[in-house]
Amino acid sequence: MTNCMLLKGFEVELFTGTFSGENVGVSSAITKDLSDFVKEPDQRNLEYITVPDQRYAVLKHALLLPRQKLRKWLDCKKLTILPGSTLSLGNTKKFERSDMENSYHSFIEKNYGTTVVTASIHINLGIENLSLLFAALRLVRCEASLFLALSASSPFLGGNATGAHSQRWVQFPKTPLNVPLFVDHAHYVKWVEDQLDKGKMQNERHLWTSVRPNGPDRPHVLNRLELRICDLVGNVDLLLAITALLELRIINLRNNIKKYDPIEASSKTQKELALLADENDLIAAKSSLDANLSHWKSGKTINCREWINELLLDVTPLAKDLDMFELLQPIETVLINGNQSMIWLNSYSKGVSIQSLLQKGIGEMQREEINFIQMKSTY
Repeated sequence: MTNCMLLKGFEVELFTGTFSGENVGVSSAITKDLSDFVKEPDQRNLEYITVPDQRYAVLKHALLLPRQKLRKWLDCKKLTILPGSTLSLGNTKKFERSDMENSYHSFIEKNYGTTVVTASIHINLGIENLSLLFAALRLVRCEASLFLALSASSPFLGGNATGAHSQRWVQFPKTPLNVPLFVDHAHYVKWVEDQLDKGKMQNERHLWTSVRPNGPDRPHVLNRLELRICDLVGNVDLLLAITALLELRIINLRNNIKKYDPIEASSKTQKELALLADENDLIAAKSSLDANLSHWKSGKTINCREWINELLLDVTPLAKDLDMFELLQPIETVLINGNQSMIWLNSYSKGVSIQSLLQKGIGEMQREEINFIQMKSTY
């Protein structure tokens, strides 16, 4: 069945710091020693990129092996990998440059400062058919808030609860401010060229939105969809569940464009759909699974949990056909118990300190890697 499945790859951004949860920037040193990692503009976080594959078992290896390698390096410095997607206990005023010679990093620091110092997961799905790619972009743009709600893990900033479940998405500078629902490839190319001419984008990468097309020569040569809205998901099984739901939505779209493409299936205009999607994203950033959102098909208000349950029901027949149903089970757990932010905030409201919550999260990430090593040794 894998021949009908999509290639999938991840860009994983991580924070490094002490075992008590304070952020410490060492990406310049790490990237000199570990070729698998690349620097972000601020040296308190760094990124690794997995090789695309269709198989979820292979993807689990690809996600956990770099973490193991990084952890060994950090152990020697008495440092660790931090959970969460914002500077939970870090200095939110000072930008810590990782590369003083990089002009793009200078632009980032000058124009955005520490609002961009976040950790996240970018999920890439291979789609070479451009008509399908842009239909998928429209569908995922209209449902991106649901994926943010499942992944939310950034309720803290600078030692305080912010009132949001994804402070990362609240503060991250969406650029340009108004991104249309692209009708097709030609529309996207013309729009990007216009933004570059007007100086609203510095380069073709400077499109910071919930989902975007990606490829080897943007905007002209595209081969994948990149979902950028998710907070860091420390639990790899949950990340794979979120990815499976995303993939199943796109396969259903491929099988029935008229039912799933918002331009075909919604009574709303393209402009209205873009505004609805962006508003949903911010509402989900504040309340995640408890949010009341606007459904792209009808415009009616729907609770986030209910909408995710709708999606799960919709993809279940296909998931069973593709032997992917078990992959989705961690989502059910999140719907019952809450996402990372909700679990943290519940404990925080009962007097547990942010430091203690981060320490527990550090241990959970480390145990996942240990369990993975033990499982590998039994193969």
